[in-house]
Amino acid sequence: MKRSAKDTEESARGISRRALVVGVAQLGIIGALGIRMKSMQIEQADHFRLLAEENRINIRLIPPARGLIFDRNGLPIAANEQNYRVVMVREDAGDVGEVLERLTKIVPLDPEELARAMEEMQRRSPFVPVTIADRLTWDDVARVNINAPALPGISAEVGLSRMYPWGADMGHVVGYVGPVSDYDLSRIDDQDPLLQIPKFQIGKTGAENKLEHDLRGSAGTKRIEVNAIGRVMRELDRKEGTSGADVQLTIDARLQTYVQARLEGESAGAVVIDLENGDLRAVASAPTFDPNLFVRGISSKNWRDLNENIYRPLAAKAVQGTYPPGSTFKMVTALAALEDGKVTAEETIRCRGYVEVSGTRFHCWKRAGHGNVNLHESLKQSCDCYYYEIGQRVGIDKIAEMARKLGLGVRHELPLSAVAAGLAPDKAWKAEVRGEDWRIGDTVNASIGQGYVLASPLQLAVMTARIATGREITPRLVRAIDGVEQPSGLGPDQGINENHLRRIRESMSDVINNSRGTAYGSRITDETMRMAGKTGTSQVRRITAEERARGVINNADLPWERRDHALFVSFAPVENPKYAIALIVEHGGGGSAAAAPIARDIMLQALADGEPQLSAYPSNVRGKIEEQQRKIRERIPPGSKGLERA
Repeated sequence: MKRSAKDTEESARGISRRALVVGVAQLGIIGALGIRMKSMQIEQADHFRLLAEENRINIRLIPPARGLIFDRNGLPIAANEQNYRVVMVREDAGDVGEVLERLTKIVPLDPEELARAMEEMQRRSPFVPVTIADRLTWDDVARVNINAPALPGISAEVGLSRMYPWGADMGHVVGYVGPVSDYDLSRIDDQDPLLQIPKFQIGKTGAENKLEHDLRGSAGTKRIEVNAIGRVMRELDRKEGTSGADVQLTIDARLQTYVQARLEGESAGAVVIDLENGDLRAVASAPTFDPNLFVRGISSKNWRDLNENIYRPLAAKAVQGTYPPGSTFKMVTALAALEDGKVTAEETIRCRGYVEVSGTRFHCWKRAGHGNVNLHESLKQSCDCYYYEIGQRVGIDKIAEMARKLGLGVRHELPLSAVAAGLAPDKAWKAEVRGEDWRIGDTVNASIGQGYVLASPLQLAVMTARIATGREITPRLVRAIDGVEQPSGLGPDQGINENHLRRIRESMSDVINNSRGTAYGSRITDETMRMAGKTGTSQVRRITAEERARGVINNADLPWERRDHALFVSFAPVENPKYAIALIVEHGGGGSAAAAPIARDIMLQALADGEPQLSAYPSNVRGKIEEQQRKIRERIPPGSKGLERA
């Protein structure tokens, strides 16, 4: 059928409209593509060129600055210093051996360090930078940069390395950092990518280890452009990480330095605690070690010297070492008996030099005995037989309960390595651990701090602090984190009868300030600083009946490792206690001779906030003290890190 002219005209107009719409749409699409192509080819050309060049844009982590550690007065005890190093990216180097051979001709490389770096590269992903050498000079770095075209995959960097300005004086407190090891990775559940960076340093011991989460910070990132041979062409952008938190400890660095100097030559541990807030002003162990040796990589000789020393310089004796507390435990037994009503302060008990229990003789240190003694005299003269008797009356469970109330047999949570719990044994403990019944002889031994009883100097300091104040003093090592004050260690009243505590304090005062006291020779003569305390001697060997019959061998005549431990605990001033101290001298002999004089000197240094006046010492020792102070000043020269440092 033939279409009319009108139909043909309308059909043509419809086709024209559709063609126009399609054409406009096509032009729009072509225009959009053109604009996009212009943007990509002109405006974003550099960006896509870099992406196209065989993925030569690398993203690398930027290690954050580790947080600093300060003492209570703001003196740095763990700081950061600039460190120039050379790193290699294996996938960019090509022939690794050839590149390293060229590098050895430019900068000095330790063969052992180089071997470790080669091993590290095999274990790490090929794109991870591995440190080849660090602690280089600026001249070394300049030579590496000049020869960069011949050293593909090699680049020089500047970073931060840990250093400890106070050296060995802070070794056991602050600890040290070291590279992350496979052992570290296996024992910590931490997905932080920083730990995958070769030679990234983390805390290994002490506060560095326990405060790792606060001190580490978080990583930053940087995008770098490298050319076909792996040479870094430029840094495209950078996002800085977050530095670790700064930590302020309660330690007084100047007092800590004095304590370490005073303990020099001994195998010993000492703790000074502030009774106002539980702050640990000094936590010292002797001998000690320089943590800087570990940061830089300790030599085999230095490690052997530390590890084979019979005085065990790596052991933190002040918090890690546990010892029979000896007669320093007698206040625990006395308070347990007083609180339980098994003895009164006025009651006298006869000491004839020994007590016989179940056919076994338990001897007093004074062979002839002390005669009739009450609580006051028993502490002043340290009569053992008095405590044998009251210990049997009150029983081990009550004694152990009082010990724990005073901080013994309890692990105090501190950011230090291997803080010991000690042991306040009772019947249940022996049944569970030893599978045996508790015997009356065990109670007799425990009543004077022997047998199964174990305590660290830290625990004995806490015990003394609680007796001096009647409050639940808790030791505190961290004063502030990033300026935020941490909770005080001054706890609530312990609920111990104040009259009983007063009797104990008066007796401890006479231990030192009465001419018949066991520590009278170590008294403080300045009335405003008078000290109260208790001596202790803990046996490390059994004295047989045969030896007693022919005469007990003097400690001085025994090999060092068989001599008794010497202990002393104290607080001062007597009228308004400010500090408590506990100290042990391993195999030092008697507490009155070996430990008490050191504790007195430390107490005076703390109370005077520096070198005390000679008039605070008994007149017969002032010459010796003057010489001692001179030697300590020589050991710590003014203007470095000495006692005069402000």
